[in-house]
Amino acid sequence: MSPVKRLTLLVAVLLAGGLLVGCGSASGNAVPSAWIGQTYQRVGNAYHATGTPESVASAIAAHTAPRDRTSNGDRRFLRYRDHIVAVQPRIGGSRIEIETYARGHQRWGTYVGGVWPAPGRAGDGYRGGGPGSGK
Repeated sequence: MSPVKRLTLLVAVLLAGGLLVGCGSASGNAVPSAWIGQTYQRVGNAYHATGTPESVASAIAAHTAPRDRTSNGDRRFLRYRDHIVAVQPRIGGSRIEIETYARGHQRWGTYVGGVWPAPGRAGDGYRGGGPGSGK
């Protein structure tokens, strides 16, 4: 095989591999609810952890990187593709709650509303306006 054909084949293989990795990450930023359930104690509709909100949120984010994170006082919020994870202080540690993005934004809008867009609003899948925008 000539050097040019080898180079062409190598480039094709690398591009195909890059496309596969890119397609695989399209489902990225999914909330790590299974990991949270295996790692922390479930109590009602929430999970309890013995660490501080900062350490617990950092552990969750280290396991699965969020799209964004913010804090307000001693509360920590992790934004995933379709969910928000809230980590708030409680006696003896932290309380972890997982909500859909829409429900979480509604519940914790006081803390995240000025940082993250409301569901379906500009900046969250916004396609622009004007003629030909597909609206």
